[in-house]
Amino acid sequence: MNYTEQDIQNQIKPLSKNGFVAFFQRIGRWWLSVWYGFQDKHPKLAKWIYMIFFFIIFSEGVTIYQMLVLIFLPHLFGINLAAVDFMWPKVPVSLFGVDYYWCIFGSNPIYNDANEVIIGGGLGYFLAFEIAVFTAQCINFPLQRNITYRSHGNPVYQAMWYFIGWVLISVFTNALNNFWIPLGAKIMPPAVFSILAMVTQGGIAMVIFFFIFLVIFPDNEKRAQKAEKKLATIDQEKNPEAYAKQLKKTGEYRYAALLTKTEKEEISAKTLANSRAIKYFAVKKAKVKEGQEEKHAASVEKAFNEACEAIESKEMAIKARQDALASKA
Repeated sequence: MNYTEQDIQNQIKPLSKNGFVAFFQRIGRWWLSVWYGFQDKHPKLAKWIYMIFFFIIFSEGVTIYQMLVLIFLPHLFGINLAAVDFMWPKVPVSLFGVDYYWCIFGSNPIYNDANEVIIGGGLGYFLAFEIAVFTAQCINFPLQRNITYRSHGNPVYQAMWYFIGWVLISVFTNALNNFWIPLGAKIMPPAVFSILAMVTQGGIAMVIFFFIFLVIFPDNEKRAQKAEKKLATIDQEKNPEAYAKQLKKTGEYRYAALLTKTEKEEISAKTLANSRAIKYFAVKKAKVKEGQEEKHAASVEKAFNEACEAIESKEMAIKARQDALASKA
């Protein structure tokens, strides 16, 4: 481990020349050093915190996107589509003195006090709603798959089940929302109840999707271990076909687990090397009180050694990741 001070300096990503951006970069660096230290001490808890945090952030982010689409897109479709009565099934309902039709797909046209059609209902709203929700899922799926769950499973298979889950959840939440949306339309402005409808649907869908994601984006290490246990129960001589099939599946799961593991370790090691390098120069440049020279020198040496160890770990993690990627071939 023969690293120099220049090697340590090379680990530090340059800060932005913009002071505002640089301020938040410093906060980010500090937080990452704290987070990865916590992750090393509490790996299982850190995994769940990471997963839940990013799941909520991305879910709420696409919900905001849907809100914005629903505010503006119905107006682009215009008053003519807003006047089209598009509903299925069209079931008459009367609640709290309000008569309306309940449906799973579609929306009642909305009228003002002068009995004139206004934007916020009908076929225009239905189309805007479906476009908003579908495009949001096209954004949400890759973010959840690649960042939240770091999945290396078959993307086509996962997208298929995600789509099926989305359709079923949409049917359920649409049916639920369409019981109260016509009532809300009588007492709230269209933009307000559109946002409230999206929040309601998004909240229910978010909870359901969290558990769906655990199924379609399983823990690769646990899945590999389970496959290995199943492989051990199959007699290769008596059932060679089943053994060969399970062996292939086990290899695929183990490879996916290896990719996930090395990916996380590489990211963690790079961040740690950057953090330890910053710490070294901060310790070195710190003001030394009279009589504390020896203690300061020891602190500098310790910080230097920690930075060198972090660089070595980073290089090992990068190599492990490259070897994992190459092992598929």
